[in-house]
Formats: sequence, C-alpha cells, structure tokens
Amino acid sequence: MMKRIVCSTIAALTLLLILPAVAQDFSAPTPEILSAAYTGKAYSPYAGRDFPERPLWGDSHLHTSLSMDAGLFGNRLPPSDAYRFARGDEVVSSSGQRVRLSRPLDWLVIADHSDGMGMVGDIASGKPALLAYEQARRWNQGMSEGGDAAVAAALDLIGTFSQGKMDPEMFALYSPGSKIYKNLWEKVIEDAETFNDPGRFTALIGFEWTSMIAGANMHRVVIMRDGPTRARQVVPYTTQAPVGSPDPRDLWKYMNNYEERTQGEILAIAHNGNLSNGIMFPLKAQWNGRKLDKAYVTQRSKWEPLYEITQIKGDGEAHPFLSPADEFADYENWDIGNLDVSEAKTDAMLAGEYAREALKRGLAIEKRLGTNPYKFGVVGATDSHTSLATAEEDNFFGKHTGYEPKASRMSHPFMENENGRIMGWQMVASGLGAVWATENTRAAIFDAMQRKEVYSTTGPRMSVRLFGGWEFTEQDLNSRMPVRMGYEKGVPMGGDLRALPKGAKAPSFMVYTLRDPIGANLDRIQIVKGWLDARGKTHEQVYDVVWSGDRTPVNGKLPAVGNTVDVANANWTNTIGAAELGVVWTDPDFDPKQKSFYYARVLEIPTPRWSTYDAFRFGVALPEGAPTSTQERAYTSAIWYTPKS
Repeated sequence: MMKRIVCSTIAALTLLLILPAVAQDFSAPTPEILSAAYTGKAYSPYAGRDFPERPLWGDSHLHTSLSMDAGLFGNRLPPSDAYRFARGDEVVSSSGQRVRLSRPLDWLVIADHSDGMGMVGDIASGKPALLAYEQARRWNQGMSEGGDAAVAAALDLIGTFSQGKMDPEMFALYSPGSKIYKNLWEKVIEDAETFNDPGRFTALIGFEWTSMIAGANMHRVVIMRDGPTRARQVVPYTTQAPVGSPDPRDLWKYMNNYEERTQGEILAIAHNGNLSNGIMFPLKAQWNGRKLDKAYVTQRSKWEPLYEITQIKGDGEAHPFLSPADEFADYENWDIGNLDVSEAKTDAMLAGEYAREALKRGLAIEKRLGTNPYKFGVVGATDSHTSLATAEEDNFFGKHTGYEPKASRMSHPFMENENGRIMGWQMVASGLGAVWATENTRAAIFDAMQRKEVYSTTGPRMSVRLFGGWEFTEQDLNSRMPVRMGYEKGVPMGGDLRALPKGAKAPSFMVYTLRDPIGANLDRIQIVKGWLDARGKTHEQVYDVVWSGDRTPVNGKLPAVGNTVDVANANWTNTIGAAELGVVWTDPDFDPKQKSFYYARVLEIPTPRWSTYDAFRFGVALPEGAPTSTQERAYTSAIWYTPKS
C-alpha cells in the first residue's frame, strides 16, 4: 500500500514539473507561430485589452424640483426620483403620468441651478419668512393657481433673475453663506452618494452656474470627479453678488480654488450658445469689452474641455447662415433671440453661438494667442426641468412640467413677447451623451470627459467610433476588430493627430457606426473639416464619406435616402438604410501647412418626430410648421491637426 502511494506521489510531482512548460508553449506562441499577416500580440484578440469597449450613456444636465424655474413650473420630483428614473425605475411625473425609460442610463449629473437652490419649494409651501417679500408672494400666488398662471410665474421669475432684479435680501436666504444653502448642498451630495453604484450606475456630483448677461445665456454645468469627502468642502458657485459673479473668469477661479483646496478635480460644460446672442464664443473680446488674453484662452481651454452641442432648447452644431453649403445645418435651430427673448437675434450674432464656428474661431485665436480656447469635445444632454431624462421622440416629457404630454402642448406658445415666439412644438427631444470610459465609475467617466473621448446624439444610442492616423487601411476596418488598430495606429476622437511622419501625404480617418439596436437604420456618415489658411481665414467642408444603398452623388450632392415614415400612425420601417456603416477616408484636400480639425456626423434615416407621436396618440392635428419626421444624428468630438512649427 505504501509503495503505491509513493509511486503516485512521484508521478504527480513529475506531472506538475511538466505542466508549466506545456502551458507556456500554448499560452504564449512565438511570433513565428502566428501568421505574419496577423498583427495581434496573442492568439486571443481580447487578451490584454485596456481601452474602452462600449459607450456609457448618460445625461450631464438634468434639473429637479430644487431648481428655481423647475419648481415654479410645477416640478415636485426631488433628486431621488430623478436618479430612480435614470437607472430604469418607473416613476409618476409631476403631472401625474406614469413614465419609464426604454433602457436605463449608465450615468447621470443632476445639475440644479446654484442660484436660489431650494427656494421655490419654500415659496410653494408658503413659508412665512419668504412671503414677507413681494416677489415671493407674487410667485406663490401663480403657483397656487396652477396651469397658465404657474407658467407665467415661472417666466416672470426667469425674467427677473435674467435682468438681475431679484430681491437681494430674499435671495440671500438661499445663497452661499446661509445655513439653508449649506444644508441643501449636503442633501444633494447625500442623494448622489445613495444612488452611486460603481460598475452599474454612476451619479456624478454637480450643479449649474447660471450666468445671464441681460438675458443672454452664459450657463455652465459644473461636474466634480470626486465623492462626498471633497464635495462637502465647498458649496456651489453662484452668479449673484457679493458672493458670486456672472463672469466665466471668476467661475474658473472658483474651480481652481476647489482643486487646490480639496486636491480633487472639476470641469465645466458650456451650453446653449444659440441663446447667448453672440457672446458664448467671443473672437476678440468678452461681452464686457475685456479683450481675450493669454489668461482667458489658457483657462477656458483647461476648465472647459466639453461643450453641450444639442439639447431641448435647440441644436447647437451649425446654422444655415454660417454654413450655407451644408444641407443638414438647419437641424432644430432656436434662433429667435436670447434666453428670455428680451433681445431679438441678428445675423451678426450667430458666429459667436454655434459649435462648428467656435471650433474654427479657436484655430484663429490659437494663431494669435498661442492657445485654442475652443478645443472642446462634444456631449449631448436634455436640460429637462422635469426630473425626467427623456430624449426619445416616442417618450418625450418636455422641457418642464407645464409641457409634459397633453393634447395642447404643441400648439401652445412656449415663450412669446414682442420680439418673437417659440411654439411648444419647437421643443427638441434631445439629447444624450456617450462616453468611451473603461468602467462605469465617477473617475473613469470624468477621465473620458477630460480627454474628450465622448460624443453626442440627439437621442438614439448608435455606437460611433472615430480614429485619426496616417496609415489606416481597409484591412484595419474589415478585420472586425477596428478598435484595436484604431488605438495602435492612431488617436481616438478628442485627440491630436500624431506628428506628420516622413513620406505621409494626408491623414486617414477610420470611422464606423452601428445603429441603435432598437432604433432606425443609418443614412450616412459625414466628416466635417475646418481649417485655417495662410491669411488667417477659416473655412469648412462637409464630406459624405460612406452611405447606405447604391446612391450615386449628382453634382457633388448625395441623393436623399428616402422616407418610410407613416405619419398617420406615427411609425416607420427599416426597409431603407443600413445597420452599420464604416470607412477609411483620406482627406483629398489636405495641406500640411494648415491647422485643421475633423469630426464625424452620423445621420439616421427619417423617423417620426415627437410631435407626430403626440398627434397620433392624442388624436389632434399637427400645428402648422411642425415637421412630421426628423433625421436623428450623432456628433463626435473632433480630432485636431497642427503643423510642425
């Protein structure tokens, strides 16, 4: 018996000595074993991956009942309900309707207005200390009456705040330095921490700094990378004196102080330049006449790595006046005036309002001052004031509680005065932000935002990749593993092209898109290029680089993909378009001496607009001027090229 045990032990030891060598042979084949045509470092193409593998979907700009205007419009849903809804739970809206997302979001930023945070809830409840002030009594009465009176009260508050006419004594009760304000911020942090679930759902801590220059929009969403330990060391920055300021330079000082004090990280996202009446992206001087200088451009470049390019108050990519050769530049533009329509829009204002023109202006400013202040990535968000992050056309709950689903919301003016009118049907069911993050955590999502590896959609969840390099081939794309070659041979969206290698003639861009799994097919992918010539003048060009079907461009223009929308039944079919599109495209007009940028725009086939769903579900007629269909889209962050100095 003993002899058998000894023999078995020796055999086992012999086997253990042999196994590592055998395992080594099979797990790490030498280069000679792998085909010379295969560029992977291991047989398994998934081994050793350290890059983002899927986009994480979220909303970086959502308001709850804590925001002054949201509360006045009738929002009664606190941050906890907003988080529950975003992660996929069904909730009851402030108007009493059940609502749920088609799919949960991966992350959310509740960005309530920092000025007057929580004040409206106390006005609505008739808190005696507040009703001692005429403004509070006036708004309380409107809220109590409800309906149009509540909407009028909200617009009155917005106008009062926009014009800097808030009662200073009343407002001080809900400003930094007060006990009420400190306790509210603590609750904001507590709610974010409660719902933050690393790996499954991320609640980033943030707020909105709501600068208004005589009604012109200068708003920024501020987002922290950090958790409660650091966030509790500060309170949000506001715009009202003596504590706050409407000047972005002062916001950047606050952000710098935050990082120095807490050793944390913070960023800001500007939005709705289309309502700034030309002051969002200055070329030579700020609205107050202060010239752009080295400090301005370096600080803006550092603190504002992203821009919110599309949302409920209008799309901000391009405008037909600025881009007359671009047939898709007229998507959901709001161009009547500033935020409260106290000043009408003029054509001269438009160049300081739209993202594409800002990217071009950034090239010119960089030549003059050495830094590009508008070298931003792009993200989409809702800016919904309902606590509901709804960006889908068939599930759209409007800008605020007064415009949640009802038969009359399309035909009722959203805003109207002597300068113009915005109708209810002009609200935009947009948008979402997609981040290429390595994991679903605050740190990873924030880091993706910082490096600008993000993109925006108007609501659908199509997957979009863009890489820029000098030697991409069709084989890189057709390998079905293009992402690995994208990182190895180039840079992703948000990056800078590597130095022009010897012998290279033009950059190549590998771009590909997969449709939203439950959405519409794809029409085309376009590359938008902007550049600065030797005289300091900026230019742009839109290239159709790949498209569905067998269409052939006529006189340089690609025929429309078609339209399957059944307006009467608010439906469409995926009988046109493509499920995926991809191409390796080389710039045919490249000049190595010119600064330039490139970004991708992806178009879906036409689908019913939210107003068409409303007409079908409520059995009402579409208002005059309301489109029946829309071509949803995605915008990627750009890739920049800088010549050797």
